[in-house]
Amino acid sequence: MLGKFQVVATIPVTDLARAKAFYADTLGLSATVETPFSIRFACGGGSELSIFKRGPCKADHTLAHFEVDDIEACVAGLRGKGVTFLEYETPKTVNFIAEIGPARGAWLKDPDGNILGLRQAKT
Repeated sequence: MLGKFQVVATIPVTDLARAKAFYADTLGLSATVETPFSIRFACGGGSELSIFKRGPCKADHTLAHFEVDDIEACVAGLRGKGVTFLEYETPKTVNFIAEIGPARGAWLKDPDGNILGLRQAKT
């Protein structure tokens, strides 16, 4: 029933201005709609990501991930902008990147501690 409709990842943040700077300036997303309570960003392939102001909400899992074509370049580029990537034992990360079945992944946190991922399909 819902398969034909767009999905927008929605992430809670405590400081909308700080989060906007991270998602726009650090991650390179373009804001498309802004209200006093939320900001929506355009992403690749017609997908979108929305951040909304709310009290602290700590999820201990990935809330959204970006499908990338060169994970090493993305990790290096974001590290150059001050982004810290997470290291895990399971799945084991090496230089911040893990083999996860048919893909490779890396994880980072936004200023509120929300976990975001990068995923590259193996070719």
